[in-house]
Amino acid sequence: MTADPFAPATAAGIHRLRIPTPFAVGRVNVYLIEDDPLTLVDAGPNSGSSLDELQRELEAHGHALEEIGLVILTHQHIDHLGLVGIVAARSGAEVAAIDVAVPFVERYSEEAAADDDFSTQIMLRHGIPGDVVEALKAVSAAFRAWGAKAKVSRVLRDGDAIELRDRTLQVSHRPGHSPTDTIFLDAERRILIAADHLLKHISSNPLISRRPGERERPQSLVIYLDSLRKTREMDVDLVLPGHGDAFDGHRELIDQRFALHARRAEKLHGLVEERPRTAYELAQAMWGNVAVTQAYLTLSEVLGHMDILLNEGRVREVENDGVVLFEAAS
Repeated sequence: MTADPFAPATAAGIHRLRIPTPFAVGRVNVYLIEDDPLTLVDAGPNSGSSLDELQRELEAHGHALEEIGLVILTHQHIDHLGLVGIVAARSGAEVAAIDVAVPFVERYSEEAAADDDFSTQIMLRHGIPGDVVEALKAVSAAFRAWGAKAKVSRVLRDGDAIELRDRTLQVSHRPGHSPTDTIFLDAERRILIAADHLLKHISSNPLISRRPGERERPQSLVIYLDSLRKTREMDVDLVLPGHGDAFDGHRELIDQRFALHARRAEKLHGLVEERPRTAYELAQAMWGNVAVTQAYLTLSEVLGHMDILLNEGRVREVENDGVVLFEAAS
């Protein structure tokens, strides 16, 4: 890897634009692909400061917002989605997104509200106190304004190819971090635009997210690990993530993620062997106060590992007055 980890991408006409977000993860990476059409991958959250920074970054590369001809969306999270509609309205650009993301993108407010209702039931069922749930709902409602709907004019499907003048991007659906995560491979240059599917500095959190048309809680971590196995098989020299620096060695990093989740599952199994606990109690045992301030993130993490242990027959669920306890299987 060179001193500038993005240098190979820059040489290939792909520029990282760092757009501010209100979230703890920090700035989001939006990618400008200098090709025909001029293409933007993601757009940043819906705020005046983010829009100003997006325009400044485009101008630094000799372009204007109005020149964008195609916006490609990687997934439904608002730090990636929020400005897509504004960019499309100002430029007339096509908006491309994976088929499963279309309902969320086009009906953002209604789908986000349904997501909040879904997560509320998950939190209460797994032991998070009602006052904490209400506080988290208020935070989520406040953050909702950072997202916005957009019209998807080009529906992508897993296995499709996006043909630009000088390159082809292979489309792969990789659910787990969200139900709609999509990655884009320039096979000729062995460059992968991975968004939040694979990050170098942190392990992507497989959030428990409602899947359109389904009421059951998905096994987000199990789904995510399966997606990582598929990505591991790809021939890639450079990964362009949704946050942080570009990196190589994606197979080694994925193997590290597998090992991390295996260790975490073992630790949680040990806690359940001590005594039956709710997922929220397990999160507190693992992360202390973080389990309160980041309750849904840590709950998603715990439930993901409980799903692995459930599938292996090593733990079981016991329901008590609508709240689930996990206990070690004999």
